[in-house]
Parts: sequence; C-alpha cells; structure tokens
Amino acid sequence: MTQPTLPILVDVLNLLSQIGDATRITGISPLSGGCIHRVYRIATEKRAYLVKWNPNPLPDIFEVEAQGLGLLAGTGAVRVPQVLAVHHQPDFILLEWIQSDMDPPEWDQEQLGSQLAMLHRHPAGESYGLDRDNYIGANMQVNAWRTSWRAFFRDCRLVPQMKMAVKTGALSGAPLHKLEWLIDHLDRWIDDRACRPSLLHGDLWSGNVIPGPGGQPVLIDPAVYYGEREAELAFTELFGGFSRRFYQAYHSIWPIDPAYSARRDLYNLYHLLNHLNLFGPAYAGSVRATIEHYSDR
Repeated sequence: MTQPTLPILVDVLNLLSQIGDATRITGISPLSGGCIHRVYRIATEKRAYLVKWNPNPLPDIFEVEAQGLGLLAGTGAVRVPQVLAVHHQPDFILLEWIQSDMDPPEWDQEQLGSQLAMLHRHPAGESYGLDRDNYIGANMQVNAWRTSWRAFFRDCRLVPQMKMAVKTGALSGAPLHKLEWLIDHLDRWIDDRACRPSLLHGDLWSGNVIPGPGGQPVLIDPAVYYGEREAELAFTELFGGFSRRFYQAYHSIWPIDPAYSARRDLYNLYHLLNHLNLFGPAYAGSVRATIEHYSDR
C-alpha cells in the first residue's frame, strides 16, 4: 500500500535516529483537526509518534509550544504529551503519541476537574505573565510581566486584541469607544486584592483535551501564562464540552468566588476578540453584546 507523502520524512528519520529510534517506518497517517499545522502520526517498528509541521511557521511557534507543555508537565498536576524534540529548518515538533483504549474515546471529566484545580493551586510566584510571548491560535499572545492582574488583563489581553481589531477594521465606532471605556474601568469588576497567579493552560476548550489510556485526560496545544484562574474557568464555559462533574470536582478542591459569574463574560471577551481577529465577522455580534453588557452598567 502506498504511504501518504510527508515532505519532511528524511528530516524526521534523522531526528528519530538521533533520539534512539533507527527502526523502519511502518505507517504514516495524516490527521485532521490541525488548524495551523500539518499533523501526522508516524509509526516505527519501535513506537508511534506525532509530528506537527508547518512549511511557513510563525516565529518560535514550536519552541513556545514545547515550553508550555514542559511547564504544565513540571507541575505534576496534569498529563500532557511528552516533547521529544523540536527541529529547525524545516520546523516541526516531535511529540509522544497518545493512544486511547476507550470506545468511544472519551476523557474523564471528573479527573480533569480535579487535576485542573491542582494545577491552579501549584505554587506560581507573585507576578502575572510569562518570560516570553507565545500564541493564542495564530495570533501573538503578549505576556509581559505585571504585578497587577487587572493591569495584565488590560495591557496584555484586551488592548492588543483591540488594536488588532481596529487595524483590520473589525472594530470601530460606538463599540470601539465603549470597549475603550470598559478597559479604563476594569476596577469595577476586578479587585487585585482577591487575585493570585496560577499557571494556566491558556487555551482550555474541549478540543484541546484528548483521551489517553483508561480515559485519562491529556491536555494539548497550550498557550500558557501565569494568570487569574477565573479566566481559565471562564473559557471552559464559552464553547461548552465540560460537564457538571468537571466543575463539581474542581470546586471540591478549590471553590470559586461566588462573584465569579459577574466577571466570566468579561474574561471571555479576550477570546471573543481573538476569534474576531482570527475568523472574522461571525464573532462580531458576540463581541458587541459583551461590550454592551459591561459598558451599560
């Protein structure tokens, strides 16, 4: 049977040999679901691997993915694929292949809720941000350090997305003026005294959780930074896919402030703006509605 073509196969073979696998390739399968990269499962006589490759990569995109996975793994709280290598020219990342033995493949909601709470409780210092910028989808995510969560959310989350939307013409007129007002009045909703940094996955929607053996939840495609955990929980609610058991397990370990619900949509405005900038007018109505909700108060 003819194998699918992988233009970087020679480079992959060389890299596999360098990490101790010089056995024969037994299968190459392109995978669906990659919005930014081309993704393949590669099997050798020894084991299987996942390769993410991009012929025109964004700067350092695989390095920051590797850093994010490493930071998450270092907490011991959550399961992520092991990073085996990052290759340059051509640019690709070699990851552990995660094989599910569930039929249908499902991940354990309760287990992930508990693990996420433990991740958020892991010691994380006193500042918000990260030592480098990374990506949220294909857009740059600014991570300049701040000692104030409110300042970080303003300067590194809302303002950069607002500027992108203005530059493309996706945001103008009254919605823009109301967003500017909202950005200047975040203190109405965010009290720095009640906030503390946690390591966040940063892009935690259900599509970035895959099932491992026994339904073990495995987190992929992070956009990590140290931030307020409410922002992470808010995003899990934006597109759904997380059950009541997930939230019950989370809150049993670290309950959330009852006033969180008043801030949830504010935190999701960052992701809605990002989706507006990535995917266009389909998200304009949600962005406007969220801005109106907060600016009319």
